[in-house]
Amino acid sequence: MNATFEPIFQQLNSVILGKELILKKLVACILAGGHVLLEDVPGVGKTTLATSLAAVLGLHYQRVQFTNDMLPADLLGVNVFMPTEGAFQFHPGPVFNQFVLADEINRASPKVQSALLEAMEEGQVSVDGKTYALSKPFLVVATQNPSEQLGTFPLPESQLDRFMMRLSMGYPIEEAEKTLYHTGDRRQLIHTIQATGSPEKLQEWQAQVRTITVSEAVAAYVYRLVAATRQAGRFAVGLSPRAGLAVINAAKAWAFLEGRTFVMPEDVKAVWVSVSNHRLQSLQQQNSSKALTDILETVTVS
Repeated sequence: MNATFEPIFQQLNSVILGKELILKKLVACILAGGHVLLEDVPGVGKTTLATSLAAVLGLHYQRVQFTNDMLPADLLGVNVFMPTEGAFQFHPGPVFNQFVLADEINRASPKVQSALLEAMEEGQVSVDGKTYALSKPFLVVATQNPSEQLGTFPLPESQLDRFMMRLSMGYPIEEAEKTLYHTGDRRQLIHTIQATGSPEKLQEWQAQVRTITVSEAVAAYVYRLVAATRQAGRFAVGLSPRAGLAVINAAKAWAFLEGRTFVMPEDVKAVWVSVSNHRLQSLQQQNSSKALTDILETVTVS
């Protein structure tokens, strides 16, 4: 583990119990400059996790509760006429923050979801024909309820593709849940978190991640994995080159967290399922994560 990040994980693990691997993947995604989709049932700590992460990274944070009556202007901002100046003035919305928690994103209408798409992909938004740049760094952590719950709208493929990873926290392990019942709600500990990072540090770390080298052999390995998803009978549609690049970038961040300056096949394996699972629909009698794990077991490293 890169010693720089030990204080970050130490604080996160003190609030979110028993989820070390999920926390590491989440931090790796952010270091790679990606956005994260947390999909789980309500009440397992998704919002607490996102709030804790923003606090420890020292980022300007805004939580947005998505609802089915939400309008794009509620997210992006609106032009307000100022009588004293005789002109319109733009009032920025909550998306103009460095860390945006899009809570229950699939409860919003497709129109609002699409308004977020430009922000996630381009780092800018367009309001009334004018373009506004967003803060840097800019990252979105979105939570999503299972699609079978009432009042949800499925995210379109184009929106899902803008998330580098989809993660699921799942229920706590037994000892962690017992500790939770004994000590109380973990949200009361968020105020004790001390900012270990800053916007400037995060951009510096992201720049260092981009310098991590990828050998031709590792690039060829990623290609074989991606190509395996395109074989007939496995998935409705295989992974795109953009998805392959996301695997590479996430693997670079994982290698950086491990304290290395180059990517190994083990780094690719560590992020493969989380980067790919929300981009695929399995045609077999298993979920996409299981099918992707099977690909890892059958595709040779060299």
